[in-house]
Amino acid sequence: MKESKAHTSIHEMHMRAQDDAAADKKREHLAELSAGALHPAVDLYSTEVYANRELSWLDFNWRVLNEALDPTAPLLERLKFICITVSNLDEFFMIRVSGLKQHIELGVTDLSPSGMTADETLNAIREEVCNMNAAMSKCFIEDIMPGLEREGVHLLSYADLDDEDRSWCEEYFIQHVFPVLSPLAIDPGHPFPHLLNRSLNLIITVIDPVTGDERIAVVQVPPVVPRLVHIRVKKRGYRYVLLGEVIAANAGALFTGLRVRDSYRFRVTRNADFEIADDEAADLLKTIEEQVRRRRWGAVVRIEVDKNMPAKLQRMLRDALHLRDREIYPIDGPMNLADFLVLTQLPLRHLKDAPFTPRIVPAMRGDADVFERIRQNDIFLHHPYDSFSSVLEFIEDAADDPDVLAIKQTLYRTNGGSGIIKALARAAENGKQVTAFIELKARFDEENNIIWARELEHAGVHVVYGIIGLKTHCKLALVVRRENKRLRTYVHLGSGNYNEITARIYTDFGLLTCREDIAFEAAELFNYLTGYSHQTKWNKIIVAPISLRQKLLSLIQRETDMQRAGTQGSITAKLNALVDAQVIRALYRASRAGVSIKLCVRGICCLKPGLPGVSDNIHVTSIVGRFLEHSRVFVFGNGGDPEVYFSSADWMPRNLNRRVEAMFLIEDPAIKKRILDSIVPTIFADNVKAYTLQSDGRYIRPAVVPGQPRINSQEAFIRSAELASKEGVENEEGE
Repeated sequence: MKESKAHTSIHEMHMRAQDDAAADKKREHLAELSAGALHPAVDLYSTEVYANRELSWLDFNWRVLNEALDPTAPLLERLKFICITVSNLDEFFMIRVSGLKQHIELGVTDLSPSGMTADETLNAIREEVCNMNAAMSKCFIEDIMPGLEREGVHLLSYADLDDEDRSWCEEYFIQHVFPVLSPLAIDPGHPFPHLLNRSLNLIITVIDPVTGDERIAVVQVPPVVPRLVHIRVKKRGYRYVLLGEVIAANAGALFTGLRVRDSYRFRVTRNADFEIADDEAADLLKTIEEQVRRRRWGAVVRIEVDKNMPAKLQRMLRDALHLRDREIYPIDGPMNLADFLVLTQLPLRHLKDAPFTPRIVPAMRGDADVFERIRQNDIFLHHPYDSFSSVLEFIEDAADDPDVLAIKQTLYRTNGGSGIIKALARAAENGKQVTAFIELKARFDEENNIIWARELEHAGVHVVYGIIGLKTHCKLALVVRRENKRLRTYVHLGSGNYNEITARIYTDFGLLTCREDIAFEAAELFNYLTGYSHQTKWNKIIVAPISLRQKLLSLIQRETDMQRAGTQGSITAKLNALVDAQVIRALYRASRAGVSIKLCVRGICCLKPGLPGVSDNIHVTSIVGRFLEHSRVFVFGNGGDPEVYFSSADWMPRNLNRRVEAMFLIEDPAIKKRILDSIVPTIFADNVKAYTLQSDGRYIRPAVVPGQPRINSQEAFIRSAELASKEGVENEEGE
C-alpha cells in the first residue's frame, strides 16, 4: 500500500493560481465595470450579500427537524428525523464549532464573507441550538413517546416501576452493568477525569454518614451496554428504562459505606477535527490510525447538562473542562436522542413510510451481459429509485469475466459487508489487475476505510491512498476488457458513494458508458491519482482542483455574455451546498445581466437570492424529505442547446480547491431528454417538501394554491419507478 506523492508541484501550482485573490478581484472589478451600463455599481464583496455559513447550516438542520415536527408524518419517521438532527448537531460541534473556537484561541481576526466574527457566530449558534434543543425535547416528550405508548412502546421512569420491574432491573444491573462501571472520585487528589468524546455521564453527590462530608464522583454510562434497557418481565408490549436511570438508582453499590444524595446527567462533545501533514507522514495509514484514536480526547467544545443540575455543579463542570457559559447547553428530557434510533427498527410497519423497492432499469434486464448492455447505449441510474444493484452487478461481472483484464475504482465511503469490496478482492484473486484508490481521510469513516484497505491488500489488490494536500472525492470505476483482439474500457461515474446502504436512502445520479472519449479521460484521471500524469486538457470529465473551478466560472460567464448579446441565458443547478464566494459573485453578475438562475441547494447556501440589483433573477429552493438529496446536476442553457453535467462536487472552496472531484458531461440524447424534460422540472416543481429561500435568509414553504396540484418530487419519482417497473414486468410476461 502506498501514498501518491507525485502531485506536490502541480498541486502547489493550482493552489497558487486559485488563491491569488488580488488578481481575481481585479478581474471581477473589470467585469463589474462592463456590467455597469445595466445596473448601478454594487460591491459584490460587501458582507451584506453573503449569508453566514454556520447559520445557514443550522437553517438546514431546522428543515430536517421540521420533518420530525410534522404531525402528519408517520411516528417512527418523525423519531428518525429527531435522531438525524441530533447526530448532525454532534458533527457540527465537533468540526465547525471547534474550528471557530480555535480561531478565537489563535487570535485570528479575519471576518467571514458575511462579516461576522467567530465570537459573534458562536453567540448566534448558541441561541439557535438552544431553540432547536427545546423543540426536539418538546416533540419527543409530548408527541413521539405518547404516540408510541398508544402502540405499546413505553419509556418508563425508574421511579414509576413496580416491585417486579425494579427487581428485574437490579438483577440486570448486577449482571450486565456493575462489572463495567468505574466510579471516578473528584477531589484534590483526583483531578477531573478525561471523559470520552460524546460520552454520557453521571455526576453523583455522595455523603459520608460518619463525617457528613460531601463528595463528588463521575460515572460514565458505558457505551458497550444498550442505552435503552428492555425490561423483559412477562408483560405485553415493549417496555424500556434508560440505562442512566438504572445506574443512578443502584449507584449505592458503587459507593459502599456512603449515601448517594443525588445524580445528574451530562454529555461531553469534543473537537474531532484533525489536519494531517501528510507530506511529513512517513506512513499515512499509521498516522491516521493514531489521529482517529486521539479524536476521542480532543478539547471539549460543548457539554449538555440536565436542566435541573444545580448551578454549583454546572460551574464546576465549566471550570474543569475549561469552557465558557455559552458552551453549556441545558437539556430538558433524555439526552442524546440519537440513541433512540433503535426504536425505529421495531416491527411497527404502519408507523413508517410505505416500503419501496427500487426498480431494475430496463437496460439492465434480460439475458445479455452487462457489457453488451452498456455497448448498446449509455445507462442512466437515478438512485434510490433505480436499484444500486446495477452498479454492483457491473463490478461483480467484471470480477468474474475472464475477458476483463483490469479494474480501477475510487472508494470514499462504503459499507460493512460491501459487495463492492468482496468483488474487488475476488477480481484480484482471479488474477486481474485491480487498483483501489481508498480515501483514508474521509471524515468519520477513517477506521472503516483502513479496514477495507487492509482487506483488499491482503487479497492482492493494489491499494493506493492519499494525494498530498487533497482528498479524493470523485466517484469513478473503470473496467478494461479484451474484445475482438482490442481493448475496450467501461466506466461508471456518479455523484454518490459506492455504498449499498446509503444508496437506498440518498438520491444520486450515475452513468454507465463505454464512450471512448470518456473512457480515455477516466483513465487519465486514474493516472493523475496514482502516477505522474499532468493532464490539463479535460473535455468530458472536468477535474478539480485542476480545472473545475475555471470551467464552472467560464460556463457561468458564457451564459452572462449570451444574455448581454441578446440571447436568453439560463443556469439550473441542483447541489448540496453553495459556499464559494467567487462562484457566488459570478452568479450575482450573471443575474445582474438578466440570466435566469434556478438553484436547488439542499444545505448551506451563502448566496442571497432576490436582492435588488444583485440577485433579482436568482431563485433558490431546498428539498428535505424521505431521502437525503445528494445528487448534483448542472444545466447551462448554451443558447438553446443545453449542456448537462453530473458531478461529485458541490460549489464550495474545499471541493474546488482541496479535493479531487469530477464533473462529467452527459451527451446521450435520451438521458439528456429525461433530465431536462422530467427530472429537473419535477425537482423544481416540488411544493410539498421544498422550501424557498428569501432574501433575508428565511426559508418558507410554498403557499398552498387552491386547485394547484401538490407535488412531492421524491414521491413522484417513486411512483414513476414503480410504474415503470410494473410495465417492464408486464412486457416481459407478454413476450
